[in-house]
Amino acid sequence: MTGTNLVILGTASQAPTRTRNHNGYLLRWDNHGLLFDPGEGTQRQLLFAGVPSTRITRILLTHLHGDHCLGLPGVLQRMTLDQARDPVPINFPASGEAWVERLCSASLGRPTRQTLEPVDDSGGTVTDPPLQITAQPLAHRVPTLGWRVEEPPRWHLLPDRLAAAGVAGADAGRLLAEGSIHIDGSVIRLEDVGEQRRGRSFAIVMDTAICDEAVELAEGVDLLLCEATYLESEVSLARDYRHLTAREAATIAREANVGHLVLSHFSSRYPDASGHVAEAAEVFPAVTAASDLEVIPLRAGGATPPPL
Repeated sequence: MTGTNLVILGTASQAPTRTRNHNGYLLRWDNHGLLFDPGEGTQRQLLFAGVPSTRITRILLTHLHGDHCLGLPGVLQRMTLDQARDPVPINFPASGEAWVERLCSASLGRPTRQTLEPVDDSGGTVTDPPLQITAQPLAHRVPTLGWRVEEPPRWHLLPDRLAAAGVAGADAGRLLAEGSIHIDGSVIRLEDVGEQRRGRSFAIVMDTAICDEAVELAEGVDLLLCEATYLESEVSLARDYRHLTAREAATIAREANVGHLVLSHFSSRYPDASGHVAEAAEVFPAVTAASDLEVIPLRAGGATPPPL
């Protein structure tokens, strides 16, 4: 399956509820399948979402609290059962490597298919061409990384310039692939008939107090998935546990000038997320609350959320 979208596998924070599974988010980006923070039950949620485990090409953990990683053993075992062809790389804060190793060997049975690729707690980059993956440290109670995924700028051909240059049919594809072509003795270059536009971008900010690094990580992304564990009425709990309120998540989105903000990681004290959306929308109107098993498209410029 091709295309770019975010599959919401779970939206609960520390404790799952009757309607919310633990965290879990699969970013499908053409042939890439990036699984973020597989909490307990993620394997089953993949089944409900109709996503085979072989769709996963990389696993990225923000940190090693249980609600963000306890589904990892089941996912890896399922990938082995489904005969995933390539070992899946796992990225995570380097200080958590001992816990990741234990999760990868949590039960008897066939070895799970994985390669551990820790990222320094202070941040870094991950190579997964053509995607550019960047990690930034966040301000939680344990070492935590936020992740940013983006593609390089892309050339877009302009129909009027193509027509004026006499480029049509298969020649347009050849021009994109080669950068320049010859037509009737003239050299036609990409810059003559097209323009470069920035690629699509996504960021995930989980489990953090509000901090400059979260804003920097999310700067200008089309889609920001951000924790909003609490409402402002419980701001003292947010401070104690180093989490965000919905208003603070919206503040990050506004300061970072993102296209679309999606809230998740809700405390079990809230039966629904309508209060989170209302609170965030006062600061940043282009906001929605994630729901389990929802599929959210990733579009350049962000998505238009439904009305409140």
